[in-house]
Amino acid sequence: MKCLTSKNGQTKPGLVTVTLERDESIVIIKKVPAEVCDNCGEYYLSDDVTAQVWQRTEIGMKKGA
Repeated sequence: MKCLTSKNGQTKPGLVTVTLERDESIVIIKKVPAEVCDNCGEYYLSDDVTAQVWQRTEIGMKKGA
């Protein structure tokens, strides 16, 4: 797919690190499958992967509480 950020790059399958912050906590999830722009590095997660990231974030937040 064409990158929506750079307008020039094309996305390719890859792995990214997702960092989420809520209140005083930060959750980092590594090796998340995504479509990554070959020009700017912007990444896009599928709906399924996004749901899994949110689920893991909630688990991480509960463990850290």
